Amino acid sequence: MRLIFLLLLNGFVFNQNVSAQYFKKDAGLAHTFSIVARDPVTGEMAVGVQSHWFSVGTAVSWGEAGVGVVATQSFINKSYGPKGLALMKNGKTAPEALSELLAADEGREVRQVAMIDVKGNVNSFTGKNCIDHAGNLVGKNYSVQSNMMLGDKVNAAMSKAFEGSEGKPLAERVLLALKAAQAAGGDIRGKQSAAILVVAGKTTGQPWNDRLIDLRVDDHSAPLDELDRLLRLFRAYEHMDKGDLATEKNDMKGAMEEYGAAMKMFPENLEMKYWTAITLANNGKVKEASDMLRSIYMKDANWRELTKRLPKVNLLNVSETDLQKLLK
Repeated sequence: MRLIFLLLLNGFVFNQNVSAQYFKKDAGLAHTFSIVARDPVTGEMAVGVQSHWFSVGTAVSWGEAGVGVVATQSFINKSYGPKGLALMKNGKTAPEALSELLAADEGREVRQVAMIDVKGNVNSFTGKNCIDHAGNLVGKNYSVQSNMMLGDKVNAAMSKAFEGSEGKPLAERVLLALKAAQAAGGDIRGKQSAAILVVAGKTTGQPWNDRLIDLRVDDHSAPLDELDRLLRLFRAYEHMDKGDLATEKNDMKGAMEEYGAAMKMFPENLEMKYWTAITLANNGKVKEASDMLRSIYMKDANWRELTKRLPKVNLLNVSETDLQKLLK
């Protein structure tokens, strides 16, 4: 009933048979702004989105490594995501896949959809019954689209921000485009959720590794600020991962540089400090490790208990004397 009321409120008239195809329990609303984009250097593809709707990233954003990405919004038909990816995987370009799906959808005039494939072919569509301000703008290796915006400058702002950030990582470029959209007025209702999805340009055959970034803010008063924080935290943990790899190669200097870069980004993160200290201890730098651990224990004594448990599983390899120093 709520959806029918919304339709009447916005002047939409549908016959009974057709409207049943528009609105289903597995569909929903996502009046929003988004961007689909590809990095021609790395081949990575991304979707970025923000909306005044709960958990927008779980409905709008779809992607598969080596295939493409899809953003489906407005009065959402979620099937555009998996069906669009399947068509692109079977050889259709993004514009061809989009045209095929629209042709089969009697509800196309309330849809807003964008697709880009692994070769950079891109297209988008805004149905004539999407709520103003609504529109889409296609550029080289990207498309921006929005509906129910406060003003009509959102797409131009996203386009300018994306094109002007060339050389930065794709996720950061997408986030800049979203921030520009919000600065240009954004959703007329305000803001609630946001998401960034990045997939690899080539598949490894391991889908669990091909989704490079998948960050969602489902409910927040400033979702883009929180998404920014999460992306920076993701980058910090990338440094931690590189530090771990350097440790495995006995490159202590490289490991500490990576750990140091991570801690510089988030100096209050105890997790980063703790495992850096453990790495120091395992490499004979017990005093430095003890100094770091002491400050950690002062903030949360549970980390001391964890230290006691590490020798049993060979994650801390020190003498009993040194272990006692680390526990002080």
